[in-house]
Amino acid sequence: MPSLLSRIARLWLARWPALLAWMLAGTLAHFLVLKLAAWVGARTAVGGILLLPVAALALLVAYVAMFLVLRDGMPGLRTVSPLPTDGAERRSAFLDSLLGGILPFVAFYAAWGFIRQDVISYTNDAFGWQIAWGLRAAVEGTAYDRSGTISDLGINPLTIGLLAIAFAGRWAYKRFGARLPRRAGTARVASVIAVYLEALWVYLAAYLVTDLVAVVTGWVQTRQGTAWLADLRGGMTGWLTPLGYAWDAVGLVLTEAGGIVLLPLAWLTIAGVVYGQAVKAAAPQLSGVREGSRLARARARYAAIPGRARRRISDYWESLVVGRFRPVWAAIVLMWRAGPLLIAGYVLLFVLVGFGQQWLLVAGSRAFGPHELPSFWVPASFALVTVVTVLVEPVRMSVIAATYDATVARLVRREDAAASAAHGEPEVRGDLVVGRVAGEDHGEVLRGVSGEQHERREVERGA
Repeated sequence: MPSLLSRIARLWLARWPALLAWMLAGTLAHFLVLKLAAWVGARTAVGGILLLPVAALALLVAYVAMFLVLRDGMPGLRTVSPLPTDGAERRSAFLDSLLGGILPFVAFYAAWGFIRQDVISYTNDAFGWQIAWGLRAAVEGTAYDRSGTISDLGINPLTIGLLAIAFAGRWAYKRFGARLPRRAGTARVASVIAVYLEALWVYLAAYLVTDLVAVVTGWVQTRQGTAWLADLRGGMTGWLTPLGYAWDAVGLVLTEAGGIVLLPLAWLTIAGVVYGQAVKAAAPQLSGVREGSRLARARARYAAIPGRARRRISDYWESLVVGRFRPVWAAIVLMWRAGPLLIAGYVLLFVLVGFGQQWLLVAGSRAFGPHELPSFWVPASFALVTVVTVLVEPVRMSVIAATYDATVARLVRREDAAASAAHGEPEVRGDLVVGRVAGEDHGEVLRGVSGEQHERREVERGA
């Protein structure tokens, strides 16, 4: 824990001005894009929905930039992934981090209700514009047509159609992007469009999944079985009061622990995707498949497919599914290999940062003193929350980055110790650990962040 605290302090003290600037820029861009989306959505539903993901993307750009700003002060990560020095390499690394971070960030953004908050803000502001324009039309004696406007997100043909178009466009870029002309600016514009299309389809898909889960949950809650379960719980706890206390305590612990533990782990996963895959964090292989089982029969049928068709299926599977989820899985494996003490300390520090944020909000409200709710606190509360968030997020990012750096450094030390025990004293060269035994060189490549990002770029070009 003391070493982790010192890492956090060094990162924050050295980088806090840049972190604060990026967080402020991302928050301001998110706010302005939501307002623009509401103004456009009040005129055309398609335009408003197409702008909504840009608000989340603005925050993601700010967070990715903050992670990359902190990277220079992370010695553990630099051991396996030297910083890119060329401008083109830095832009490519930023694009790779942005594309890889969209899926876990938007999943987190949806799971914690931020997409729904954005949609509510967008809808309310759009209705506000329509009311103002309707009143002006009434005063001028002209007609005002509201058809084809706003259209809240949900399971409807418009949302599903936009999702399908965005997914098809993103797939087309991955498939044919390498064939685009390399004139000045063409590749850069195409990459920006690819980032937007990725954000659009993931954003809409996440909202649709959230909406579908809400529909299913509502349906389950209205079933007779749920009522029977409630009656059973009431009957059991009525006979034995301590059992009721235990039932409520278990439900409270599961609810609160989920939020306390999952939120910091979700952020560490996003950091793992941004920084790259873990050293030697290979996925476990399936083994011991029984002959005649369903999996064995499926493999046999797949092996019977002609080789060209199998290669085509593998390409599609890699580009559409595996390429997106492999970085997430590698980050999860990294956390697993870090050990419980480091992760527990990180979760504790993450919770303490959130606790400090709440106390800053309380202190700020007390500093202003008592005021009228509609005239003062409605606008002031938004400003207070924004200011406190902008101030606290750089500290939170430093905690996440320092934990990731400590995890990578711990894994590298384990690899060095293993190499030393097996082959003698290792010689470290870049991302290679070389041991010397009886005059022979035994090289073992540590698949670090730079190697995985290069592999990801090759998949992008080859797909």
